[in-house]
Amino acid sequence: MSHSFDPTIVREYDIRGTVGKNLNEVDALALGSAFGTKVIRAGGKRVVVGYDGRTHSPMLEAALVQGLVSTGIIVVRIGLGPTPMLYFAANYLSADAGIMVTGSHNPPDQNGFKMLLAKHLPGGGPVYGEAIKDLAGMVTATDFIADRGSVSTTDVSEAYISRLLQDYEGKVPLNVVWDCGNGAAADIVTRLTQTLQGRHTVLFAEVDGTFPNHHPDPTEPHNLIDLQKAVKEQNADLGIAFDGDADRIGAVDSMGRIIAGDQLLAIYAHEVLQNMPGATIIADVKASQVLFDKIAELGGRPVMSKTGHSLIKAKMAQTRSPLAGEMSGHIFFGDKYYGYDDAIYSAVRLVSLLSTSGKSLAAWRDSLPQTINTPELRFPVDEARKFVIVDEVKARLMKAEAKVNDTDGVRVLTEDGWWLLRASNTQAVLVARAESKTAEGLERLKKLLIDQLKASGLKCSI
Repeated sequence: MSHSFDPTIVREYDIRGTVGKNLNEVDALALGSAFGTKVIRAGGKRVVVGYDGRTHSPMLEAALVQGLVSTGIIVVRIGLGPTPMLYFAANYLSADAGIMVTGSHNPPDQNGFKMLLAKHLPGGGPVYGEAIKDLAGMVTATDFIADRGSVSTTDVSEAYISRLLQDYEGKVPLNVVWDCGNGAAADIVTRLTQTLQGRHTVLFAEVDGTFPNHHPDPTEPHNLIDLQKAVKEQNADLGIAFDGDADRIGAVDSMGRIIAGDQLLAIYAHEVLQNMPGATIIADVKASQVLFDKIAELGGRPVMSKTGHSLIKAKMAQTRSPLAGEMSGHIFFGDKYYGYDDAIYSAVRLVSLLSTSGKSLAAWRDSLPQTINTPELRFPVDEARKFVIVDEVKARLMKAEAKVNDTDGVRVLTEDGWWLLRASNTQAVLVARAESKTAEGLERLKKLLIDQLKASGLKCSI
């Protein structure tokens, strides 16, 4: 049967759309046929499949599996769980590839597919960019192998929990609040905290794809209000939050202050660089200058990368970096772990680090140079215009001989600090951020940013 994906669901890092609108069972079936064909042509045979807690994930998973089997793939289903458990299962079961059905941190009516190829296959690693476009082309051409595969089910959750706990070295029990946000981390976190030393309170531990309490996206401060309240009420040492599929971490200290992704990375860098002096540590262009300076101060080699979890994983493999991260809370441990973004593992490492160091998360935060910055700013824009606007801004800045880093969008350095503008690879928005040492400097940076957006015809304010 001839079929084509709606172009809007073919994204940079995944296939993703709104269920019942531009994403349905036929898309899942076709993707399974295309991906199965891709794996077999690369010399593979065995694919692990998992899904998150969204209401439509089981339906999409079933169609995906049907498509995979139709190409001769041996499918291993691991059931409902977080995306990092799918990554773990691919390693643990020595599979050739993996697909996770997940809407990640997006609204409840959205869903999608994250894909990976094992490192022993050509093009091994996360499937993104041109590789996703190639899959879409295979679907349009009905370029599928026809064969008969098989399906089995394996529970890897106990092995996954054991691996999560393997690198815990804590000495002093801590009081920790964990907010699962009714997402896919719930069962794993509940079982893990029953083994971990200390006092642990798990919020919203029932998997519910409608997310009745708050949306599971820790980058949005209003989604952390329940966690902040619980930490203060229970006099906890810290609170930890996850996004819908648990590949992004959020944290608050004992005072309820939000610890940003780049601040977490700076804290992790102390431990990693003690074990691996001089190592390369990667952060995305949205990260604070404080982080890059701190890595250098600790004897590490800071590297600025484009934003995007797949891009950072590739950069880690290229540089053999033991640690990387994004402002969005994707943290990647190559040190002792597999190099993929696992928020639950990152949480265990954080609790372990605080317990062994004898230094609270609040004290770690206060030990970093203090700056004033905006949160991640998002400006809605037509999908067709978002990259064009960034190019227009860059051209004007270059003509004005501004200090511009164009690693990903434009990061502009001034005497007041820096501001960033980039096009999101996953949404129809422009993403911006600014940072200064003074409130007055931050206002000037924000004005520079707004002036550039207005020059490209975008009416907005901060």
